[in-house]
Amino acid sequence: MHVSNIVLAQAAEAATNINPGLAAIGYGLGAIGPGIGVGLIWAAVINGTARQPEAQGKLMTIAWTTFVLTEVLALIGLVIYFIASAA
Repeated sequence: MHVSNIVLAQAAEAATNINPGLAAIGYGLGAIGPGIGVGLIWAAVINGTARQPEAQGKLMTIAWTTFVLTEVLALIGLVIYFIASAA
């Protein structure tokens, strides 16, 4: 029991010693996914609107919803970057 407490304490200490440069690289790599996702969302809306102009309203509603969900991932990554670089 005592040994596991030491291991957990060492793991917690190692997690707080994150290099800010590595955190910035990690955020940059993490922002690639949402960037590609947003591009695919709006490409699909443009393509769908070109094929069926009467469906534009429904497509825009779906697009804004998925856009917000995708951007939340990028914002979570940004928050984690600031937490890691402040520690």
